[in-house]
Amino acid sequence: MQFTTPVPVAQSQNPIGYGSKIVSLGSCFAVNIAEKFDYFKFQNNCNPFGILFHPLAILEIIRRSVLDEKFTASDLVQDQGLWHCLDAHSDLSHPNPSELLDNLNTARQTTRAALQNATHLVLTYGTAWVYRYKSSGKVVANCHKIAQWKFEKELLPIASIRAAIDQTLQLVQDFNTSCRVIVTVSPVRHLKDGFVENQRSKAHLIAAIHDFTDAAFDYFPSYEIVMDELRDYRFYAADMLHPNPTAIDYIWERFSDSHIAPEAKMVMSEIDGIQKGLRHKPFHPESDSHRQFLDKLNTRIAVLQKQLPHLQF
Repeated sequence: MQFTTPVPVAQSQNPIGYGSKIVSLGSCFAVNIAEKFDYFKFQNNCNPFGILFHPLAILEIIRRSVLDEKFTASDLVQDQGLWHCLDAHSDLSHPNPSELLDNLNTARQTTRAALQNATHLVLTYGTAWVYRYKSSGKVVANCHKIAQWKFEKELLPIASIRAAIDQTLQLVQDFNTSCRVIVTVSPVRHLKDGFVENQRSKAHLIAAIHDFTDAAFDYFPSYEIVMDELRDYRFYAADMLHPNPTAIDYIWERFSDSHIAPEAKMVMSEIDGIQKGLRHKPFHPESDSHRQFLDKLNTRIAVLQKQLPHLQF
């Protein structure tokens, strides 16, 4: 495929390999990248609390996890027969408050353990728009479709975003000095906020991120790649907001070139071949030729697992 002049991407000085342990937190685009990590069998933990859209939500989850601060009944709200935590995604909501608390604290322990052992933390910021719950005055991660009049909508100032990122980096660095942070801005447009408002939001995120020195974290320009290299609607899903598989594959290719260790590329190629073999649907599953195909595939998996025991297919 031919595109415009490529967006420059700095080479990581701490590239990801098959010994790396990755934590991915953030917007739905973080899930797209995490799915690539999963496909190529990197050790990856993505969004135990569900999708998190803005810097204050990501900061709060990291703060709770690092400081080992338990969720209690005071962190829950009830609405239309469900119990919710305003710091987590609706995926965790539950009709039973005790079950919800158990799930929240399990997610907290999972996140804490993952951060403690992480070599890389990928943070994907999606928006600078936030909602403040009027009854508590607290900025929430998710409104859970609770009545809109119970919230106030705000655009985070650049200084507040920078402070949130700074606190996030400090918490991670104090907790795990070996963890390298990768920051990106999601290319997914939040047009429910409005066209102009979406651009203001992304601009605030980008301005805050670029207030930091290059040494603070690795910046991967996924937003810029989509806006400047893939600036055509053929690279969007049917909703015209989310990058489609072609765009995600291209962004992953750019990410791999800059953030994946060269020695991991051969393993990725072998895993890709195995994955395609596993997904192959034969016309005659009981045939000798297909059984031979499976035997060869299992041999390839065994050889790879001997080299990298953590791999599971």
